[in-house]
Amino acid sequence: MIYLHKLLPLLLSPIVVVLALLLVGAWRRNRAVLLVAALLLWTLSTPLIANALFRMVEGERVRLTASAIPEAAAVVVLSGMLQHVPAPGGLVAEWGESADRFFAGLELMEAGKAPQLLLTRGLRPWEKNIRAEGEILREIAISSGVPAERITLTPISANTAEEAAGVRRLLARNAGPVILVTSAFHMTRARALFEEQGLQVIEYPVDFRVSESEGGPQRYAPDARALLRSDLAIREWLGQAYYALRR
Repeated sequence: MIYLHKLLPLLLSPIVVVLALLLVGAWRRNRAVLLVAALLLWTLSTPLIANALFRMVEGERVRLTASAIPEAAAVVVLSGMLQHVPAPGGLVAEWGESADRFFAGLELMEAGKAPQLLLTRGLRPWEKNIRAEGEILREIAISSGVPAERITLTPISANTAEEAAGVRRLLARNAGPVILVTSAFHMTRARALFEEQGLQVIEYPVDFRVSESEGGPQRYAPDARALLRSDLAIREWLGQAYYALRR
């Protein structure tokens, strides 16, 4: 099921749809289809459109401070912030774009917002030669001053649904709410999956991808980074639809 869950959004991603239209247009020698492909690519690559799509996915969320968050049973930090790159001794972990998730978790723990930090052991079936993300993050958290006895790892999780189920197994039924830390664009889907497990959720969104400092005429010019934002936004909507249909 995990392969289907990952494959479907890929097949419907903007890049794949544009390529499919280009191939159909070339095969059919249909200028109208080729024009639609070009317009779709230009539209989704325009920062003005991409940012509007991404703000819709992030919702009305804003970057909070730890002091604004009530106390809870646990701080839950979702995986998805490490990447693995070659090194002389093998693969090593480096921070990816979503590193704010981890540091926000530390911020909440330092502020005394929960007695325990739950790190999810994200690891997909095809990732054979790396350690689960939570295991690496646990070591970093300890070196950053979080007592080892206050850190708990979930079972191995291949996606957000499994992360939510893993957290549910670790917490007592009436333990209280959890502070959920994940990227703002991912929060809607993550919250729904955690609440499906009967967990009360206090949102702590981070990793906002749209900068308010962006402006000027470049907002209308195609940009590869804007296409990536459009792609992420559409994939997130597809992910939400997948879990809604599954439920």
